[in-house]
Amino acid sequence: MLEMFQLNFMVNALIASVIIGLLLSYLGIHVVGRGIVFVDLALGQISSLGVAFAQFLRFGEIWLPIVFTLVGAFLLSFIHIRDRRLKLEAIIGIIYVVASAMTVLIISKTPHGEANIQEVLFGALLAVTPEDIRNLLIVFSLLGLLHMIFQKPIFRLTEKLELGELKELGWKERGLNFFFYLSIGLAIVFAVEVGGVLPVFAFLVVPAVSAVMMALRKWIIVVLAMFLSVLAGFFGLWFSYTFDYPAGPSIVAIFGFIFIFAVAVRYVRRRWAGISFETD
Repeated sequence: MLEMFQLNFMVNALIASVIIGLLLSYLGIHVVGRGIVFVDLALGQISSLGVAFAQFLRFGEIWLPIVFTLVGAFLLSFIHIRDRRLKLEAIIGIIYVVASAMTVLIISKTPHGEANIQEVLFGALLAVTPEDIRNLLIVFSLLGLLHMIFQKPIFRLTEKLELGELKELGWKERGLNFFFYLSIGLAIVFAVEVGGVLPVFAFLVVPAVSAVMMALRKWIIVVLAMFLSVLAGFFGLWFSYTFDYPAGPSIVAIFGFIFIFAVAVRYVRRRWAGISFETD
């Protein structure tokens, strides 16, 4: 199983997936708690739209996706639904599907359009370079440090939003909310460049959901989500190497098995709790 790490490109892929997974799985706990799961797909697709637009114009391939994503994060952070008949997820879903359609339209007019669409969706994890790893490590370490500093107020804001205790966001809450969306946007723009939209979405959502299903305490959920993200990255790359499958879809498939396992654990726990209650 470990023989794949004799190859430099597999080592680079694992390092990149660990860096991406650790931060995204933590951010995913807030995303799931706030009920804004589509925000990752939307920002990831907005980033991909920036990539497609840069390829179409043949310039700005580094800074245009960042600009697109940061503008998207800024706008998303200030969306506040007052009509009870509407949900934030619906608005974010509309943004995602429109950005997806525009990305496909633009990429279709570039050379090697179909190959580019595949790379946008699932990335090119096995083609990660040491420079890519360095950029990921710098950006993700900085974001991780900032989230450690502001951990308590951000968790309080997430809990209030989850419980519906905030009818209106004050300037302090808006500032924290913007920082949260900004950090997700920056993380996604660098992660999508390496991993693609769908694996990045899996890293953000599946570990958090699975950890919530298997644990109750906040710190256990955080640690478990990070562990599951590393586990999926490792076994996804092993599956890709052993059976000659693309790395991105392999990691997403492993995440699917992890989610099924979490569902089974939750079911067994509930059944056991029910049996224990009846016995008492």
